[in-house]
Amino acid sequence: MATEKTHNWKFFKSGNLVQVCLESGKDLINLENLDPKLWSAMMCPQTNMEFDAKTLEYLDTDGDKRIKIPEIIAAVKWVCSILKDANSLLKPQDNLPLSEINDSVAEGKQLLDSAKQILRNLGKAEETSISLADLADTKKIFAATAFNGDGVIASEPEFEAGIAKYISDALSCVGSVEDRSGKPGINFDLLDKFLAECKGYSEWHQGSKSGEIMFAGDASAAIYGLYAELKVKIEDYFTRCKLVSFDKRYEQAGQTLEAEYAVLLKKSLSGSAAELKDMPLALATEKAVLPMYEHANPAWSDALVKFAEKVSAPIVGEGKTLSEGQWNTIKAKIAPYEGWITAKKGESVEKLGIARVEEILNCGLDKEVKSLIDRDKALEPQFKVISTVDKLVRYYKYIYLLLNNFASFSDFYNPEKKAIFQAGTLYMDGRSCELCVKVDDIGAHSGLAASSNIFLAYCKCIKKGTNESINIVAGFTDGESDDLIVGRNGVFVDRNGTYWDAVINKVVDHPISIRQAFWAPYRRMGKMINEQIEKFASSKDKDVTASFSASVDSASKAAQTPATGAAGQPVSAFDVGKFAGIFAAIGLALAALGSAVASILSAFLSLLWWQMPLAILGVLLIISGPSMLLTAMRLRKRSLGGILNANGWAINTKAGISIKMGKGMTSVATLPENSITTYTHPYGESKKIWKTFLVIIIIAIAWMFFACKNNSCPLASCIKSAICGETTCGETTKAETTTTETTAGETASNK
Repeated sequence: MATEKTHNWKFFKSGNLVQVCLESGKDLINLENLDPKLWSAMMCPQTNMEFDAKTLEYLDTDGDKRIKIPEIIAAVKWVCSILKDANSLLKPQDNLPLSEINDSVAEGKQLLDSAKQILRNLGKAEETSISLADLADTKKIFAATAFNGDGVIASEPEFEAGIAKYISDALSCVGSVEDRSGKPGINFDLLDKFLAECKGYSEWHQGSKSGEIMFAGDASAAIYGLYAELKVKIEDYFTRCKLVSFDKRYEQAGQTLEAEYAVLLKKSLSGSAAELKDMPLALATEKAVLPMYEHANPAWSDALVKFAEKVSAPIVGEGKTLSEGQWNTIKAKIAPYEGWITAKKGESVEKLGIARVEEILNCGLDKEVKSLIDRDKALEPQFKVISTVDKLVRYYKYIYLLLNNFASFSDFYNPEKKAIFQAGTLYMDGRSCELCVKVDDIGAHSGLAASSNIFLAYCKCIKKGTNESINIVAGFTDGESDDLIVGRNGVFVDRNGTYWDAVINKVVDHPISIRQAFWAPYRRMGKMINEQIEKFASSKDKDVTASFSASVDSASKAAQTPATGAAGQPVSAFDVGKFAGIFAAIGLALAALGSAVASILSAFLSLLWWQMPLAILGVLLIISGPSMLLTAMRLRKRSLGGILNANGWAINTKAGISIKMGKGMTSVATLPENSITTYTHPYGESKKIWKTFLVIIIIAIAWMFFACKNNSCPLASCIKSAICGETTCGETTKAETTTTETTAGETASNK
């Protein structure tokens, strides 16, 4: 399909990111004309994604483990050229309908024929679509045919009996390779090796016809076996005898072996004991004569007797001993046979016997087997297309999904979907976190990911019942961070629904919500007050302890010297004035605090009724406003880019996460609608009604002060006067009465 010179693109904006809309087949066809700077990503790794791994392998044409824009464009162009309608990629099915394959082009026709052949091999000739499940088991696909294009022939029942036996003999001698059906078979290399082994064994076996080599006729092999068994030990014996002849001291050293025999006899020994096997055949003497029947090592006595009867007697005559000269005669007699055995060729086919080997060399079936391999090899191009069919089915199913997570991040900004880099959901601290990404190296990732301005919790996750573990980073975008600390446990549920034990290993601290920012100043103030109280209490506790210790010590000394102290001075009495001063200071502090509160309350009550809530709001803004403003500015800077860039992606923009989106990415636990909370449980908390009383009191006080403002409630005026330090209720009433009487008198006089 040809691209358009001018294509009208459609874009959408989300997370301060302008992204392309891929809504039609024409959009996909013209994707190569889209400016790379308008792609959301330029590169992504093959790992740490919830995406089909085989599809990523097909896309990675240069094998660098990275998926880049040109590779995606090439894949889209290819799949659009094979399908009749590119729009079918926008709503793919699990099965690729065969009717969607464009057989008007050569490659499309070849792929269609191959897909039909696969279905026939699977016994699904009537199927009108092909799926990844059909392509999953290549052994099953090729099990129904002897020829599958891999150049390997198995011993099939359909072959002629002679050929089948020929292939079986080759497999038993030189090994096998597995063909596409999973059966053991033979290829050109193994066939050539089999023929070479047979030829070498035949040539080597011709030497057995020589009388010099076969010194004892058919008995030569048996005699050589006994000879080979004792050759090294006999050579060892005569060498020891030469050492005795060379130095008499060696003979004496050899005789001391009798002491070692005495030690050995204390053990439970058998004739085949390793301790005896390692000793000489007999004690070495200067005579250099090996005893064959007597005074021999028990571990070798039986072998020596057989050697004397089967080897020594036929060659040098019967005798109870063997001299070195006789031994040399035996070696010379057997030497040609030994050299022939050493030069053996084709040992792998020896088990077939020389008769079968000669038959294999002369039957000419090797040409038939080569012809079968050639026939199988000729089908290689046809069956290679099967992997291309697999690629087509995977592109049909997954390519549009990849585009919505690469050309744009539409899946990430869709609340009903998850992006391919989202690994699952982390449940922790009464929240579910959807922004979870797999990472390889926590230390390396956290350095760059901190630029995302998101509160990040790095967790090690271990699958229950196994030692399998993964690392994830979870972005918390709503709630509070007070309890998200290293060591906190949670549960991670991956995209397949598998549960993993999760524990926080590292935290990258950033603001989470404006709600947390509102309460932050008050919490800091409370924390400061609490720390001061604890500090004061700790200090006083130390003073009391020290004072108590001093008192005990003083009392102990006073018991010894009642009238005077340790230095002869009178014991000091309790200083009442000192403690009176302390209490007076505390009273002054409380009075000052009460005065300040009264002044503030008086100023507040002097306001008009509509000014009071504005004053309260102003105070709250003064205290919490800076923290909320700073947090709001930071929350606007939150982005996905830092997390993905740290994971090997190349992101064109920051891909922001708004406050509203953050609330969707991290869900805080809330009670369901129409739910009921009961306080009747035996261990449940009692209902806290003090909050209700507090609200009632505040409303009552507010009502009384508002009534006082309008002079409509004498009780309210009295309370105000009492709190604000004005005249008492009785004085006010008396003054008002006097004023009224004076006014009445003046009026009467005037009349």
